[in-house]
Amino acid sequence: MSRHAGLVLLFLAGCNAAVSADATPFGSVGSDVATSHASPTTSSTSTSTSTSTSTSLSTSTSDESSSSTSLDTSTSAAPMPDFGDVAPLGCQGKIDIIFAISTEYPMKDYQPRLIAAFPEFAQALEDELGDFDLHVLVTDSSFVWGMGDCSQCQDPDDCDPFGEPNLCSAKIDECDTTMGSGETFSSGIGSSGRRCDLAGGRRYITNEDEDLVEAFTCLARVGYAVATPQPFDSILAAVGKPLLESDVDLNGPGGCNEGFLRDDALLLLVIIQNSYEYGSLGGPYQWRKALYAAKGGDEDAVIALAITADNDLSPNLCAPGEPAAQPNRMRAFMEEYLKHGTIESICSPSYGDFFKNVAAQLPPLCDQFIPR
Repeated sequence: MSRHAGLVLLFLAGCNAAVSADATPFGSVGSDVATSHASPTTSSTSTSTSTSTSTSLSTSTSDESSSSTSLDTSTSAAPMPDFGDVAPLGCQGKIDIIFAISTEYPMKDYQPRLIAAFPEFAQALEDELGDFDLHVLVTDSSFVWGMGDCSQCQDPDDCDPFGEPNLCSAKIDECDTTMGSGETFSSGIGSSGRRCDLAGGRRYITNEDEDLVEAFTCLARVGYAVATPQPFDSILAAVGKPLLESDVDLNGPGGCNEGFLRDDALLLLVIIQNSYEYGSLGGPYQWRKALYAAKGGDEDAVIALAITADNDLSPNLCAPGEPAAQPNRMRAFMEEYLKHGTIESICSPSYGDFFKNVAAQLPPLCDQFIPR
């Protein structure tokens, strides 16, 4: 290429610099012509003539004789391109909450404490998040349904108090015996013993339910002396990541929990059981991997609170004066595997402060949240 031809080409490239900068602000413009930006506001050029502007462009070319020519062109009023608002969208108060509540017999002492603490939790969420948008799903951590005594039936429209155990003529469906499905008709001793009617016929609470506390109280009375808890089997099924492959999509169209899990919401887990965790498939690593996968790999989108036995500590509340027992893998999961995990003693006289502390963690996580 002749020296004059090179100058013509360079001149044309300079005339087109503003267009190129808008079209490919951070990229290169070819193998023969290089464009560089040393900083958002200024760049250094090696030219025979230089002019200081808000943005400058340096181009160079060489011929076969290794001689070079540099040309500096600039525009006096070239604005920086507008890349839009890149701030995180945030969760906008959207929290999907799963309560996995054990139905073991000793839970007769602890379920009332959970229910008593819920109004404090609801108030703490309002204080921390303002106009929150909740989805609240309760599971009894099992797939068992049955009334050993039909007198447990509390509503003759839902079951027959004088019927035959274990069904007692109850109007149940497939979702009532599906692991991970929202519990709306509990059947154990001390349970609500009826169908909890939620807005839209859903199996989880939404803002459409007029009384959040009343709705939760009905759901959370899952009863006791029913089944060994399998909290993570239930939770992972509820979020669509069971450890055993399944073709059942609980959150999809027509699913038992249709619409529960939202891409643009944080996920909060609350597990309450009096015993060590030993009934769920897998272990802490598998649970962690599945939960984070459910939220697109975002470790800040999953928060968890476990209220459980503290016998693995010394001193403890559940067995005062006793030495620490064997480790509990629930503690390992909450403290070592989850980024935002908390474990508290089920033997505490009240749980309100536990929920207040968890609610206080939510605003910064909500603000930085980017739906995936």
